[in-house]
Amino acid sequence: MTLEQRQYPIGKFAPKADYTPTEIAQFIKTIEDAPAKYQKLVVNLSEADLAKTYREGAWTIQQLIHHVADMQLIHFHRFKVTITEQNPQGSVVNIDGWANTPDAIFAPIAPSLAMFESTKIRFMFLVNTLNAAQWELSFHHATRKIDLTLKQAIYMSAWHVEHHYQHIKIALGIA
Repeated sequence: MTLEQRQYPIGKFAPKADYTPTEIAQFIKTIEDAPAKYQKLVVNLSEADLAKTYREGAWTIQQLIHHVADMQLIHFHRFKVTITEQNPQGSVVNIDGWANTPDAIFAPIAPSLAMFESTKIRFMFLVNTLNAAQWELSFHHATRKIDLTLKQAIYMSAWHVEHHYQHIKIALGIA
């Protein structure tokens, strides 16, 4: 497996200009299923397993679990801001900084798995209530320096959870 395949096992984030209702439903399903998929994959991992990485210099499995939980909360927050404010700036975080805080390095993964599940419930409730006009609302993603509609943002969220799920599988040697 090449370095790029390890870094981007499902390809780089590349939003399309628009998505069909069928595509959006699939993205929602990916997000909806993700916490259970992660739980099943990591529930019985040892400390040694949690310390594994998918490539040299990458985050550990433990850091990835905390990161995915943190980012799902951020994705949910971006949706709420976008539907309640005009011309919002999407929440931006220093992901490398967050991945290297003591809780991301040392905390048990169970609370982050629970947070991932709980956030998913609220996030899915919200997205399943959006109307066609709301899906077209957008926010500015300062890190990527692009504006994203909520259609593109739901793709981003689905891409993100699958991207890191594959990273964990690579780290465990089951990809």
